[in-house]
Amino acid sequence: MSHLDAPTLPEAPLFRIQEVAEEVGLTARSIRYYEELGLLKPAARSEGSYRLYDADDVERLRFIKGLRDDAGFSLAEIGRLLEDETARARNRERFRETTDADERRGIIHDAFGQVDRQIAILEAKIERLRAMVDEARQRRAHLEGHLAEIDAGREPTPHPHAATSARRRRR
Repeated sequence: MSHLDAPTLPEAPLFRIQEVAEEVGLTARSIRYYEELGLLKPAARSEGSYRLYDADDVERLRFIKGLRDDAGFSLAEIGRLLEDETARARNRERFRETTDADERRGIIHDAFGQVDRQIAILEAKIERLRAMVDEARQRRAHLEGHLAEIDAGREPTPHPHAATSARRRRR
């Protein structure tokens, strides 16, 4: 059998923006906005110039949505993480294509930079979250203090901002 007689693989299905939006739980407007920001590029366009997405695009959108909704990353942070992931994929391919030790070393050193940037972004997010948790714990301790005062039969200590708030309400 010649290569001309070889069976052709079926083409991967492509989806319109509304189908993808429903599948991922985003709006078509959000998907278009992600495209404008460079976070996503449709796999193809139809003859009518409709955006068409493949399974990789759908997974990328799920990843973006998870980073945004579940982890609270900004779109700028997501963009940096995605850039590094794209560069990592290119490096993987370059690494596989060469057997030259010096070139492989260079690829690995380049990859260190990308991973280090990802670590820095993730650690900055962790620090922001830790600060938010600490603030919430302080609010809880403040409330516990009020409760202890009430339980001891004392009038709760006025909040330091209470006088300012009362003056604003009277205006």
